[in-house]
Amino acid sequence: MAMDMTPRWGLPLLFAGQAQKELFHNESLTRIDMLLHGRAESADLTEAPAGPSIGQCWIVGAGASGAWAGREDAVACWTEGGWRFVPAAAGLTLWVADRGHAMHHDGTAWQAGSCRADGLYVDDVRVVGERLGAIGDPSGGSVVDAQGRAAIVAILDILRRHGLIAS
Repeated sequence: MAMDMTPRWGLPLLFAGQAQKELFHNESLTRIDMLLHGRAESADLTEAPAGPSIGQCWIVGAGASGAWAGREDAVACWTEGGWRFVPAAAGLTLWVADRGHAMHHDGTAWQAGSCRADGLYVDDVRVVGERLGAIGDPSGGSVVDAQGRAAIVAILDILRRHGLIAS
């Protein structure tokens, strides 16, 4: 049995002898335009915004209503023909404008990206923040703490080489 759409994104396929192929082709291009290097205005709306511009997209929030009812987690894009929806699939990544960082779908839900303007996140916990000012090398003390100072200097050297602190 022949498939009539692609397995991941449901892009309509063309067949020999098919009437109005341009409709199927244009639908595929519209979906590709929504997803390829995609940008969503927000991932928090539950109702379609008033007066969207053609090409603007949103990630539909939980508890959606109105024109978006039953489309939670889908990508909604306003087109010349009205709302188009593409269900999210594992691996889909979109830049979310009002959050200032990317979000990706893990196959179950949308997750915030790990690289954000204010640092690097792991499991939504910031583990590396903005670069701070330089830390001076230890000085003073006596011979007894020479090994401690040497260890601190080595740690600081590694942190500087990795760019985690300024030189």
